[in-house]
Amino acid sequence: MNESGTELAIETSGLVKTFGDKRALDGVDLAVPRGTVYGVLGPNGAGKTTAVRVLATLLRPDGGQARVFGHDVRKEPDAVRARVSLTGQYASVDEDLTGTENLVLLGRLVGYRKPAARERSARLLEAFGLTEAADRQVKNYSGGMRRRLDIAASIINTPDLLFLDEPTTGLDPRSRNQVWEIVRVVVARGTTVLLTTQYLEEADRLANRIAVIDHGKVIAEGTPGELKSSVGAGSVHVRLREAGRRDEARLLLASVLDAAVEPEADPVALTARLEGESTERGAAEQASRALAELAAAGITVDDFSLGQPSLDEVFLTLTGRPAEDGTSDDGKEMVA
Repeated sequence: MNESGTELAIETSGLVKTFGDKRALDGVDLAVPRGTVYGVLGPNGAGKTTAVRVLATLLRPDGGQARVFGHDVRKEPDAVRARVSLTGQYASVDEDLTGTENLVLLGRLVGYRKPAARERSARLLEAFGLTEAADRQVKNYSGGMRRRLDIAASIINTPDLLFLDEPTTGLDPRSRNQVWEIVRVVVARGTTVLLTTQYLEEADRLANRIAVIDHGKVIAEGTPGELKSSVGAGSVHVRLREAGRRDEARLLLASVLDAAVEPEADPVALTARLEGESTERGAAEQASRALAELAAAGITVDDFSLGQPSLDEVFLTLTGRPAEDGTSDDGKEMVA
């Protein structure tokens, strides 16, 4: 339980993990409330997967403390394992077995009698939209179907804490949305989810709170809204009628908004992020003045929007690089 009285599923303090001379985790502090989705966001190599493996007792920490539902991951690993389940970055099901055979096998391994294992398997396949594929070998499944089966396998016994380590990597948008809906259902039934991801939209859609990790350290933490507001009051997006007047419009907007204005790939589009102490109301007033100045200069605006900064902007501001940089947690190049 933290200072606010919230019950915690995960609590870490100064967590350290080293591989040779590389500190994959360099003093990580986390406080994950029960019954929520907690996002851990960062580029490849940031330490996300290492953190999951330490918390799931697959790696032993080299320093600091980590507790899962009050159990120390070093001193009470069996108690931790009894409460958690892990779905890694790659499907762990057997490709030569059918969907049903995979789930029945896992059900038997966790203690179900055969009839109960078959019943549990059928229920999960139905819930995950896999009934029609239940008797097909998994090697004939699509990527999205495999991921759904993998998550189903993780909740044969409904865990108190589910680790989802980049669960939608490589999936098409439809399959990704299906996985997101599954996550929402699991959490609605009381499971806490720790989600690591490089997909900024995924963290924004699912997570109640987000920790941004870079170089093994937590560099920011909060709700998606808090993280967005921390880098500015808003983003102004403008589409002009005439591409030939974009440079003129950019200089005018920069003067009125007192902000850097960047051209987009679209030859008639511009974006400015309002910085510093601006409130949302102040940002709206600035944007209104900018539109009036554009109109006074005879520059026609076809489309205009003022919105909160995106998590993409948050991430780039905090780390100076995009969410994907091509290295794994131990610093080696990843192979696609």
